[in-house]
Amino acid sequence: MKFLKTAALAAATLALSVTTSFADNFKLAVTDVEGLERLQLEWGPFKGALESATGHTFEFFPVTSRTAAAEALRAKRVDFVVTGPAEYIVINKLTEATPLIGLGRPDYFCAIVVRADSGIVRPAELEGQKVAFGDIGSTSNMLCPMQLMADYGIDPAKDVDRLHTSRNIAHEALKKGDVAAIGTNHNSWISVRNKDDSVPNGFFRIIARSGDLPNDMLMAAAHVDPETAEAVRQAILDNKESIISGILAHEENDKYSGMDLVAIEDGAYDIVRSMYTTAGFPQYDNFIGE
Repeated sequence: MKFLKTAALAAATLALSVTTSFADNFKLAVTDVEGLERLQLEWGPFKGALESATGHTFEFFPVTSRTAAAEALRAKRVDFVVTGPAEYIVINKLTEATPLIGLGRPDYFCAIVVRADSGIVRPAELEGQKVAFGDIGSTSNMLCPMQLMADYGIDPAKDVDRLHTSRNIAHEALKKGDVAAIGTNHNSWISVRNKDDSVPNGFFRIIARSGDLPNDMLMAAAHVDPETAEAVRQAILDNKESIISGILAHEENDKYSGMDLVAIEDGAYDIVRSMYTTAGFPQYDNFIGE
């Protein structure tokens, strides 16, 4: 009997040691969130869900910029990064980090918006006009609208008087007629428009829309063992509900409402590489605006 108990204890100990031997402690960064306090507040529930799903532990690694995230990846000081499509293109070029899981955002596309009374109905009519875009380097607020204009025959680097400003300021400028159009993330602008009761919604007209943009993502550093990265990806896909709930737990992540988690590959981001070329940055080896 004593032998059986000893054998059972040894087996349990072995099983535990095998299980824990596969558990790692990884560093996790989010490129558009500065400071550890904000990371814990906005992405803490996601981190907890990720740990439960994978059996690994994740420690937040705050970064002050996209460049800092790339440097940390290259120095092997961070293992996984949550980032957007435009950021990924440069980070991949500089560090060979690869996309792991897509954070699928519904209705994630850009648009070109004008006043309905402007008489402008085609992007070509914006030639020589002042057009406001969002944050420099943003996928949906700069690169995508510029590509959209190019698709309609307008060179956004030469044919329009381009400026960059915040979404709210751009909206007000368009409303007052200070700019002829804005290039913007569609859903974000709709949110601003719907809160503005000074004019009816029909005061504006969308003259062009892009297709859906590639997803934001969780990327894996080049130094992460491929088998481990694949196991993390599968664990996330197998536990979608809890992972999504973790992401949506804080209102700062409302842009992901209705999201799905999907397996993705690098080729899906070639369209963003084309956007960099259109914007005049064909090497995509540095972050626009930094």
